[in-house]
This record gives sequence, C-alpha cells and structure tokens, in this order.
Amino acid sequence: MIVLREIIGRELRRLRRDQGRTLREVSDAAQVSLGYLSEVERGQKEASSELLAAICGALSAPLSQVLAAASDDAAVVERVELGRRPVHVSPGVVRSAHILAA
Repeated sequence: MIVLREIIGRELRRLRRDQGRTLREVSDAAQVSLGYLSEVERGQKEASSELLAAICGALSAPLSQVLAAASDDAAVVERVELGRRPVHVSPGVVRSAHILAA
C-alpha cells in the first residue's frame, strides 16, 4: 500500500542529505521543530501544505519538484503492487491501466 507521507518524507530527507545539511539547520530555517521535521522525514507525520512549503523553502527546492518526485515514486510502487504495466496516454505522461479503467 502506498503511504504518500513516507514517499514525501524520503524525498525531503534525500534533498537535505544531498545538500549536506543537518536536521537542525533545516528545522531552524523552516521554523519547524527538530522532532517534527524528523517525524515528517521518517513518514510518521503527515505535513500540511504550509509546512511542506516551509521545508521546501528551507531546502531551496520548489514544492512542485518534491511533489513530482513523490508522484513518480508512487507510480513505480503502484506498478509493482498492482502488477500492471504503464499505459502511455500522451507524450511524456504515464498512467497506470487501473486509473484509465475507472
């Protein structure tokens, strides 16, 4: 089962680590508690859109980039879990067959 908060948390952690920054640095910049940011990164807490925007701002990463990466990861998990092949609906866009059947 896809848990979007876990996928988003992994992406935020990846971005932070790629920048060589600590949880404390990002939590201070985003004005979010260190513990809460840690829980968001581990997928234990689901962040509001305002909180996600603040974290993305602290990471100098567009929110749309984080959500697009999470969407891509979710699509991969869906294909694996559902055992279905992707269906191309237009150039550059891939949707799972079960979505098209709905």
